Amino acid sequence: MVAVRRMSRLLPGLVLCALIGLAAAGLNGLETRLFGHAPLEALALAVLLGVLVRALWTPGEVWGEGIAFGSKVVLEIAVALLGATVSVVALARMGPGLVVGIAAVVALSIAGGYGLARGLGLPKAMAVLVACGNSICGNSAIAAVAPVIGARSEDVAAAIAFTAVLGVGVMLGVAPLAGAMGLSPAACGAFAGLTVYAVPQVLAAAAPAGVLAVQTGALVKMVRVLALGPVCLLLGLARGGEEGGRGLDWRRLAPWFILVFLVLAAGRTLGLVPDPAAALAGKASVWLTIASMAALGLGADVRALARAGLRVCLAAALSLGLLAALAIGLLRLLGLA
Repeated sequence: MVAVRRMSRLLPGLVLCALIGLAAAGLNGLETRLFGHAPLEALALAVLLGVLVRALWTPGEVWGEGIAFGSKVVLEIAVALLGATVSVVALARMGPGLVVGIAAVVALSIAGGYGLARGLGLPKAMAVLVACGNSICGNSAIAAVAPVIGARSEDVAAAIAFTAVLGVGVMLGVAPLAGAMGLSPAACGAFAGLTVYAVPQVLAAAAPAGVLAVQTGALVKMVRVLALGPVCLLLGLARGGEEGGRGLDWRRLAPWFILVFLVLAAGRTLGLVPDPAAALAGKASVWLTIASMAALGLGADVRALARAGLRVCLAAALSLGLLAALAIGLLRLLGLA
């Protein structure tokens, strides 16, 4: 009975989040049909639609519990399932130099992006979200990091909204920049994998340079995604350290969903997670993340977004510029550019 009552309280908010998520997915499909690709991901569209609904109508108590559950627990489940799609087997083909270099670029980009954001006066949580979003995998990284650092809904919504717009610009700019620099197809793909947020965007950005560019971009992007688990663990440890080492809650330092992510990634790498299960987990993760982004949008105050807008946008732009510079530096160091 307790579980039934709990579900009855959650259901209205969860249904609302699901409906907004479906609307975002529909708009995403419409973008593809109109433009041949989707400038804005469904995740970003879900946040924006949620913010729009919240600006026009404030959900009452009957919706609140489900929205809060969607923005936290549903998101954590989505991040955990994402681990089943990650395998490190293909990394052996890339060589240790490139793998280590990618890890270094991600680490330096996070540190530099955080410093730039803090220098612009952004709060610590927002600075972490912007830095990790730009350095790892955009909206997905922001969504995964948010519960680890206890970020507010307004911070998450603002970070996703502004980095999503800039991410589209990066995707469109890769091919012209690679052409101007005279990059080879492999180098063009590596540059796309190092700088563009989402996997579909990486493929779209690298496609003009050919099949080799697309394959290289996908592999490089995978290394960036693999950084998500360790980064979340380190952020959890850092947050716990700030609160004092005595009596630390290890469940928060190593959140259950990050541990499950790492276990599933290890299982996938060892062949214990078959392809059909990995595909199903990936699809479930995508849909759950979209619904949770709608919940985050519904929980965000548009006035707070407006106040944060200019600084967040500038921090994201500068962080992207730093990431691009580091990427080019790595390619030149490896003799690819």
